[in-house]
Amino acid sequence: MPEPGGKKYDTRRARMRKEAERSGISDQDANDVANEESQREPQYRSSGPRTERGRGPTRERPESSG
Repeated sequence: MPEPGGKKYDTRRARMRKEAERSGISDQDANDVANEESQREPQYRSSGPRTERGRGPTRERPESSG
């Protein structure tokens, strides 16, 4: 799955931004539109940390009883 910062995500976002610019939307607004559109689709959302270590210190996790 493509995630923010990944090549497929960035490529798709750049295409959407270019399309918005061509339709007459300003540069800054085109960037905002592309970001919003990319984040709406579930396949392009971040799936969170991939490892236990990525979730942070054990004592600071919400489900921890520590």
